[in-house]
Amino acid sequence: MTSRRKFITTAGIGGAVALASPNIVKAQAPIKWRMQTYSGAPLGAHVIKPQIEAFNKAANGEMEIELFYADQLVPTGELFRALQNGTLDAVQSDDATMASPADISDFGGYFPFSTRYSLDLPVLFNQYGLNEIWQEAYDDIEGVEWLGAGAWDPLHIFTTNKAINSLEDMRGLRVFGVPTAGRFLAKYGMIPVTVPWEDVEVALQTGELDGVAWCGFTEAYEVGWADICNYGLLNNVTGAWCGSYFANSDSWANIPPHLQELFKMSMDQSHYYRQVWYWGGEADLRVNGDKLELTTIPAEEWDTVVDDAAGFWDELASRNERSARVIEIFKKYRDVMEKAGVPYRYS
Repeated sequence: MTSRRKFITTAGIGGAVALASPNIVKAQAPIKWRMQTYSGAPLGAHVIKPQIEAFNKAANGEMEIELFYADQLVPTGELFRALQNGTLDAVQSDDATMASPADISDFGGYFPFSTRYSLDLPVLFNQYGLNEIWQEAYDDIEGVEWLGAGAWDPLHIFTTNKAINSLEDMRGLRVFGVPTAGRFLAKYGMIPVTVPWEDVEVALQTGELDGVAWCGFTEAYEVGWADICNYGLLNNVTGAWCGSYFANSDSWANIPPHLQELFKMSMDQSHYYRQVWYWGGEADLRVNGDKLELTTIPAEEWDTVVDDAAGFWDELASRNERSARVIEIFKKYRDVMEKAGVPYRYS
């Protein structure tokens, strides 16, 4: 028969072990990730740094993510390859800018007139089927996990010395921009130029670039491009940038489920923060910003750009079956929003 004294002694040992366990867990080395974003440090301080700091704190010593900004570890155009081979554990970027080989990569970043407002993007992913298509596309690629997409700012054009008041004014302008929108704008004589993100400011100052077609007003002011550019075109080519989070497959598999869930929750919080920050910032800077002269291409002329985008959509739809499905969703969503009317669409 177990004596009361022996039971208490045994229980005491078990209790000591139980109490010591948290210290043992904490003593283990944390999982460490290296993550690079497409954005430079000034913008990254708003659109991703708070998320990573919050995640690291909530992970409570179990995991630490070291954040790097545009081109700090690898050039932005090599992000996908670096992620796939394990140089990076995670990436925040759009599919096109990071040179993803996925057959839907053209729709990442700024796809002409796919959205009118930033809220359109999460609805397209969560309610119209883009989540499933993106997941399917990346399931076909080894070594990379697609974790989810979110909306950023609208796409405007900012120029240094030439105001844009007509489509003809775009002709010959050398502009830094994202891949898909750049190809579309080339139709009007604009020349897409690729330089490292950190070199954009100097390229604008020296005249190597005539402008940027990379962002909205909030980013242009935040990163200093509005200090160099003189003009901002109010017409936007699309209402929201489509950006995603990605992880190396082995890195993702090697973290426990509760940390995977924590990271996804931090992503959702970051999407929400950016949506509010951009929505308020864009409106405020259009009204109260004092660094840019605002210009507009007349509606009747801009309508031709909208019409041209329809042909651009059909061109991409013809490339492969998945692209055709994406375009079909864009068209269905556009029709629903137009029929819904105000406040979903005003024109």
